[in-house]
This record gives sequence, structure tokens and C-alpha cells, in this order.
Amino acid sequence: MKCKKIITTAFFTCMLMLSVSFSGNSQALSPRIVNYDIKVKLDPVEKIVDGTMTLEWKNPSQDTIRELHFHMYLNAFKNNRSTFWKESGGQLRGKGVDTKDPKTWGWVDILSLKTPEGNDLTSSIQFVQPDDDNADDQTVASVKLEDPVLPGESLTLNIEFRSKLPKIFARSGFSDNYFLVAQWFPKIGVYEPAGMRYAEKGQWNCHQYHAHSEFYANFSVYHIEITVPENFIVGATGKRISEKTVENGLKQITYLAEDVVDFAWTTSPRFIVVEDKWKDVDIKVYLQPEHEQLALRHTESVKAALEYFDAHLGPYPYSTVSVVDPPFRGLGSAGMEYPTFFTAGSLWGIPDELRLTEMVTIHEFGHTYFMGILATNEFEEAWMDEGMNTYFESRIMDHTYGKGTSFVGFKKFHYDDKENQRLSYTRLLYPKIAESTRTSWEFEHGGYSSMSYNKPATMFMTLERLVGEETNEEIWKTFFEKWKFKHPCGKDFINVVNEVVTKNYGTGFGENMNWFFDQTLSGSEVCDYKLLRIKNNKLTPPKGIDDTGGNKLIYKKTEYENIIYKSSVVIHRLGEVVMPQEVLIHFEDGEEVIETWDGKSRTKEFSYEKPEKITWAQIDPENKIMLDINLQNNSRAIKPERTVFKKHLIKFLFLMQNIFQNFAIFI
Repeated sequence: MKCKKIITTAFFTCMLMLSVSFSGNSQALSPRIVNYDIKVKLDPVEKIVDGTMTLEWKNPSQDTIRELHFHMYLNAFKNNRSTFWKESGGQLRGKGVDTKDPKTWGWVDILSLKTPEGNDLTSSIQFVQPDDDNADDQTVASVKLEDPVLPGESLTLNIEFRSKLPKIFARSGFSDNYFLVAQWFPKIGVYEPAGMRYAEKGQWNCHQYHAHSEFYANFSVYHIEITVPENFIVGATGKRISEKTVENGLKQITYLAEDVVDFAWTTSPRFIVVEDKWKDVDIKVYLQPEHEQLALRHTESVKAALEYFDAHLGPYPYSTVSVVDPPFRGLGSAGMEYPTFFTAGSLWGIPDELRLTEMVTIHEFGHTYFMGILATNEFEEAWMDEGMNTYFESRIMDHTYGKGTSFVGFKKFHYDDKENQRLSYTRLLYPKIAESTRTSWEFEHGGYSSMSYNKPATMFMTLERLVGEETNEEIWKTFFEKWKFKHPCGKDFINVVNEVVTKNYGTGFGENMNWFFDQTLSGSEVCDYKLLRIKNNKLTPPKGIDDTGGNKLIYKKTEYENIIYKSSVVIHRLGEVVMPQEVLIHFEDGEEVIETWDGKSRTKEFSYEKPEKITWAQIDPENKIMLDINLQNNSRAIKPERTVFKKHLIKFLFLMQNIFQNFAIFI
């Protein structure tokens, strides 16, 4: 008994030292709930990763924990009965795969799960389905503990696992000898203490793998040793700390990643590695040989994003950025984000004026801030990660490549990223399809992409233009500084908006901005204001009978000294969403009047008696309300311009935008 106690004490002393080595003696930026020490070996022929893992998990709550939950993501690709497969139909980010080929399928098995004292918990593993009760889904596992974890205490587990990578058609897997190894190991879920996000009491937040959702995880430290064939090139999350050759033509590469929510890696014998630097950040791009000429487009995009986020949100806290360019047959893994590491995507021959490579690179880098540093829950609130990131993507693209030309920049055919996002929402056949606040798996009849990416991005553009750039900057910087490394939820962002707007404007926008988010985020109705008509009626002298001194006399024929017009502008609110409006009214002598209106009534008339006629008028002349689904009905003139050509051009641009967006399957 005494011997066992000595061994146990020695073990935990070693673990403490290992934990210190994990952190690299650096100052912690996050809670560091988990330490992962993983050693893996890739079999590139069988497409299998064999691994051993020592996991140290800290109980962040005041609860006594008797059960653990683990993500087993690769089991989504195990068969066609998984929830992911049922939702996706076996097709996502490209055509389906050959289900008759046994290598198509993927899975992850826990071969052994033990405590350092030797207690074997393997038999206590059970699959659970917290989202849909699909008994065939095996993407979440629960483990009953023999010894509970008390508040603030830590638990250590030794795990052996085997992961079979699927053939790439959705995010992770292999294509020939290209591997994108993501969501590849048993990963512990997030235990949310009471008061964190929406938790009324302590709970495991560990969702199944769904077709449209991505991920949510603890801030952790990863110490990963990867063994691959000697001719394979490896890129990964975090910083490479060692590399050595071992027996049988293999090599071992070790990475350390601190204060991150995930770890992913890639390997291939074909990569060409291009290196660059921004300040103290090392940039590496892992390119296909046929895309070597696109290296500068990747590196310059990364540097533009680093510069912009540093100035407008907050400093980049890591020392590396790794960009992966997948092969054509591996494009299902393109456009995927992991901390300090992401896949972009490019095609040979894309002209410089078509900035798909730049857009995808900037977008995926941006996830490091929203998915990575803020670490929002994309399962439950995809609009926070994807919508916020898409909004900043548009800002960076327009800032870097020019308003009006940042997405497509040909001389006679161009438009920018912000308009691309707005049109992707406003030109939907059914823009009322869903609220943006649905969980990612509740978009049963479509709309996930538009309601998670494009509409929220357009909502943030509208908010920016309503409150002004200075206040908007303060909102985003305050939100980031207050909530980085803390897993904020939607109400946390809205609280920051209310705080900053009220401080700067008092009740100028109402008691708070809840009215804005209730309509645009939690609601599915649309915003649409129409300038119905302009009238200019010449005032004429009175006619008919007048009572004068008790007598009924006909008006004498008189003429006004000056011609006076009674002019009016009439506006209809066609949509249900109410927004404050400005109306610019232009008179024939060049005078202009800006009227303000709360936008609440169904109709509104502005009228004047002046010698000059109204020649044209425009609702929202500064285009503040980007959510208005039809900007074409916002203005009217007495002598309309020839607009047939313009209307056909707009339709053509929209068609081209959709064609380009279909190519941009990476986002």
C-alpha cells in the first residue's frame, strides 16, 4: 500500500512537471482546462492514425463530476446511419463518395481508457445522443467515473485510440497521399458551470457531429508528437519544437500549441512550403506544386488580415500562421479553420481580378479570432463565429482591395465583398426562411449558410452605419477585450452593444438596441421600404362661392403673384422590420432637404409648399440600412433615367456572383 502511494505521488509529480513543460513556462492567456500529450503514427497506406494520449482535465465548476463526455467526431463517417450522414446525405462540399470502397469510411475507437492508478474505465464507455436521440449515432461518448472529480480538482486519463481517416468529402480525411487530420482524436467536451453562457446549472456541452455545425471546445495546451514517412511534409497548429529521424524511414515532429481550442495537422509528400513573416509572426504556406505561383496571394492576404485585426479588434496572440492549399481532389477539406492553422483553397489560372483565393484566405484566418480566441459555440450560435467573421472579411477585403472592386475587380465588371454578402442574403428566393439564432442543425429546410454567414454580416454592416464608425469600433474592441478566451454567447455581445451605444448616444436609439437584434437576429421578417410616388401640384386661386358679409358671392378671378407648388413624397413600409430612416428630397433649384422618420408607420408623407418642384427623392441616401432587401425601390425621379440597361446589368452581376460563389465552396 505504501509502495503504491509512493508510485502515485511520483506519477503526479511527473505530471505536474509535464504540465509545466506543456505551457513552455509561458504566461497563460486562457483557463487551460485541458492538457493533451498525444503521440501518433500515420499509416499512409491504410489511412490510419494510431495514438496514445495522456489527458489532464481540470474541473472548472463547483460541481462534483461523476461522468465525462467526449467528442468522437470521426464516427460521423462510420456508416450511413450517423446523424451527420443522414443530414448531409453523404454529400457535403462536393460530390459524394464511393460507399462501396471500404476506405471511404472513417471512425475512431478508444482501445483503452485507464487512470494512472490502473483503473480500467474502457468498459464504462457508452455512446449518447444529446441532440436527436439517434441511437445509431456514435459521435458522443460518455464515461462513468469510479472516483468523482471534486470542484477545482484535476483528473488524468491514459487513452489508446485508433482513427481511420475517411476519404475527403467533408472537412477531414485523405485524398491519395494528402491528409487533413482534423477532429481526429477523442476530445473531451466543455463542462459549463452555472452562469457560463446560457447554463442555469452545470452541464456538459458536447453536441453530436452535424452536417452544418462545426465545433466548440476547451482552451487547452497540446503537446503532439507526429510520426510520418520521412519524405512527408507536415504542418500543424502551434509551433514546431523538434524534428528527428527514427528507424524504418520515419521521422517524428513535435508541436506545442498553447491557449487554443483545437489541434489539426496536415501531411503530404507533394507540399511546397513558402515562408514569410509579419512582425514576430511566422507564416508558412503549404502549397500544391501546380499552385506555387499563387504563394504571394496567400501570404499577402494573411498579412493584410493580421494588420487589420491588430488595428481594429486586438493583437494576434500567437507566433505562427499556417496555410494549407489542398489538392483539387481534396477540395472538400478546403476552407476549414483551426487555431493558427487553416486550409484555404485555390485553382490554377484564377486571374488576379477574381479574388477568391484572397477572400478564402482572409475569411479562414479570421476564424482564429472568433472561433479561436473568443471561442464562441458554433453548434448553437453559428451566426457569432461565421457572421462576425464574414463581416470582418468584408471590411478587410474592401480596405485592402478597394470598395467596389474587392471581390471582382475587372475594369468594366466589378463589385465588392460587402455587396457580395448583402446580395447573397437579399436575393434569396425566400429570405424569411429562418431566424439566424437557430442551432446549426435546426435549418431543416435550408438557409443555414445565408442565415449564419450573409444575413448576420449584413446586419453588422447596418449596425455600423447606424451608430457610426467610431462607436462601432468601440463596440468591437470592447467586446473582444472583455470576452477573449472566455466563450461569450450572443447576449454577451448584445450587452456590449447596449453599453457602448447608450454611453455614446443616451436614449438616441431608444432605451437599448434590443429592438434591433430582436428583429434582425431573432426574427425572420424582412426590411423593405419603397418610395411610392412624388407629386407636384400647382396651387390655383380659389374658385366657387364665398360667404362674405352674409352674402354668397363668387370668388373674383385672381392670380397668385408667384407660382406655388404643393409637393409631396409618399413612402410605404412593405416589410415588417422597422428601421429609422432618412429621406433625401431634391428640388429643381438644387435645394435638398433631409427628413428623418422613425420608420414605424406603414405610410409616411412629407409635403411642402414652394415655388420649386421636387425632382427626385431617395430613402436612406447613405445606404445605412444594408438589410433592406430591395434598394431598387428606394428612389424615384420625376423624369426617370433610362434604367432598362441598368436593371439587366444588375441581374447579370447577380448571376455571375452566384457562379463565383459556387466556386467558393471553401467557406
